[in-house]
Amino acid sequence: MKIPEDLVLVGYISGAYGLNGWVRIRPYSNDAGALLHARTWWLDKPELHDVEVMQSKMHTDDVVAQLMGVADRNAAEALKGTTVQIARNHFPALSDDEFYWVDLIGLEVENLQGERLGLVRDLMDNGAHPILRVSPEATDPGISQEMLIPFVDQFVKTVDRTAKKITVDWGLDY
Repeated sequence: MKIPEDLVLVGYISGAYGLNGWVRIRPYSNDAGALLHARTWWLDKPELHDVEVMQSKMHTDDVVAQLMGVADRNAAEALKGTTVQIARNHFPALSDDEFYWVDLIGLEVENLQGERLGLVRDLMDNGAHPILRVSPEATDPGISQEMLIPFVDQFVKTVDRTAKKITVDWGLDY
C-alpha cells in the first residue's frame, strides 16, 4: 500500500492489553475519535507500514485495539513504543468553530495591533483549556521567548486556516 501524504501522528503503543494480542495506545489528544474511526493505522516499527485495525475501543484514557497479525501478548509487547499515524482524511468532520491541534501548528500568530508574535509550535492542555505555545522566529523583533496563550474566546479572536493566521488579543509585553 502506498504511504499517504497526509499522515498525522496520533499516539503511541504503550504496551499489551490482555493476553490475546490487543495493544494499548496512548493518544496524543483528549479526543481519540480519529483512532477509533480509522480502519488502517501506520506503525513506524520496524519501518513505516500499514496495519488493519480489527477492533478498537476506549479503555479509561487509552485506546485498546486488536490489530491484524498481532496474535498474542508477546507480539503486542514487541510493539511497545511504536508510534501510530493515521491519514488525515480519517479524522471525524468538525464544525466551523472547531479545530484539530495539528491544524493549528505552524500558523502565524498576530495580535489585534497587527504585531507578529510568532508561530504556533505546539499546544498543551492544562485541564481547563488548551494553550498555544507560540515561538518567535529570528525575524520577530522585540520578542525573545516563547509565549503561552490560552486558546479561549477571550484571547483568540479569529483562526483563519486559509490565511494560516491566528489573531489574538495579546500584547507583546504579556
